[in-house]
Amino acid sequence: MSFAVPATEQRFLLRHIADLPTLLEEGRHDISADDADAIVEAAADFANGEFAPLLRAGDLEGATFGPDGVHLPPAFRAAYQAYVDNGWGTVGGVAEFGGQALPFPLALAVHDALGMANVGFTLCPVLTQGAIEAIEAHGDEAQKARWLPNLISGAWTGTMNLTEPQAGSDVGALSSQATPYPDGLYKIRGQKIFISFGEHDLVDNIVHLVLARLPDAPPGSKGLSLFLVPRFRLDEEGNPSIPNGAHCVSIEHKLGLKISPTCVMAFGEEEDCFGELLGAPGGGLRVMFTMMNNARLNVGAEGVQIAERAFQQALEYAQERVQSPLADGSSGTKPRPIVQHPDVRRMLSRMAALTQGSRSMIYYTAGLAGRRDTESIARAALLTPLAKAYGSDVGVDVASIGIQVHGGMGYIEETGVAQHLRDARIMPIYEGTNGIQAADLVGRKLKGDNGAALTALLTDISADIDREQPLVDLSNAVRETAAWLLHAEVNDRLSGSYPFLTMLSTLVAGWLLVRQRRIAETLSEGAGWNPEYLTAKIAAANFYVRCIVPEATGLRSSATAGSHVLFA
Repeated sequence: MSFAVPATEQRFLLRHIADLPTLLEEGRHDISADDADAIVEAAADFANGEFAPLLRAGDLEGATFGPDGVHLPPAFRAAYQAYVDNGWGTVGGVAEFGGQALPFPLALAVHDALGMANVGFTLCPVLTQGAIEAIEAHGDEAQKARWLPNLISGAWTGTMNLTEPQAGSDVGALSSQATPYPDGLYKIRGQKIFISFGEHDLVDNIVHLVLARLPDAPPGSKGLSLFLVPRFRLDEEGNPSIPNGAHCVSIEHKLGLKISPTCVMAFGEEEDCFGELLGAPGGGLRVMFTMMNNARLNVGAEGVQIAERAFQQALEYAQERVQSPLADGSSGTKPRPIVQHPDVRRMLSRMAALTQGSRSMIYYTAGLAGRRDTESIARAALLTPLAKAYGSDVGVDVASIGIQVHGGMGYIEETGVAQHLRDARIMPIYEGTNGIQAADLVGRKLKGDNGAALTALLTDISADIDREQPLVDLSNAVRETAAWLLHAEVNDRLSGSYPFLTMLSTLVAGWLLVRQRRIAETLSEGAGWNPEYLTAKIAAANFYVRCIVPEATGLRSSATAGSHVLFA
């Protein structure tokens, strides 16, 4: 299939939803709006040329594991080197250590372009960006100088090591140990599972961020500290030349994302493994959540990235596949492309609307995350579990619809359509399952401030949707459901958390699409935007409000049913 990163959509969302121009006007970033547009277009061109052509090969060949470690196919090593050589690894890093320090939503748009082209491969630089953010926020000056330059350039990559065989979502059950050693180092011993890009041959060093316990640490999550554990320690010249006892012992055989090696990592089992404490003793979760909050936003974006690929492929197939005359007789007995048949049109419209709506929420949240005022920080925190859960759910839904559009051919691996669904299925699971995101929404986010952040959001939405009756109905249902959840017993509240998350996500996405529709209507006579793009934008918003929003309103009964129906 032909594929192109929708750079026009990215520029539109950065300008009108993430409000990038305001961020640039604040003077913290030395680029103009025109520079930002150029970066988006250049990232799209790079992604289309280097990453997109490798998507199918990554699924068919994948990462391999043998006695000499984990290997990716040669074409991927060349593409990654091109990523480094062209400076794309530097977009989010601080200037002091070689980064471009781009505004957060613009840096996210760059990774979004790469992910739409090849989501599994892009996990590597996205994880590295998370390690960079943790070291920037919590490392001392020596650690920053030692590790950041090569991480920011992409010469080295980074990982997050949290999960252990006996401890999945229960972080407090982690048991890896860190024993103090001379010179401020710690001996690390333990095993971690599900570590994406824990080992590979793209670079000559990998910097692992590992949760472990000091000898005198209390039980539970408060006893966790975070350690910076390189695959190779540095010699006196700063070169990674000293093996450090951090090894991949196997990789998982997975449903999808096969180019991304998911490693079982052993630390200090066959030889000594040394790490540096990052942040304060016992402050491991605080450091880890610096990575995880943005990681969850990125996972939501990954779901939308797959949705975009699935939509483009389904649309192309529907335009080319000829079958059956039109039911209204307008084509006589002549078969027509299936894109002209109403039910196929329904599926394609749903794919487009869900993709645009969920992407809008990702960019809106990214715009808030790039600000420093208290209200923006609170709203970004409220929306992060929505962005992760709704974006990843949409990825699965849209990929599944894409198979349906292809009919029987969608079930055949050679078309490549099934890959989208297999790749997307992990997104609702990792970086905190979507059930955990829903629990976070009705717990820390809703109960934590007694609904203050949600009330502020709903007030802004209500002021903007007065003539959109489906959205008004949904907004009222969200308010009433939130009030019920605030006073419900904990099991009742958790029982309704997921449908409530879907209701609120749909409301926010619908609100943002209506805002875009109004803007598109004012731009329809020019302003440098493609008229076909604006027409499609208006149509997607109308479909979302008329056909998707009412479905979410109907979830109120499920959200307030209580736990007794689940335990009956």
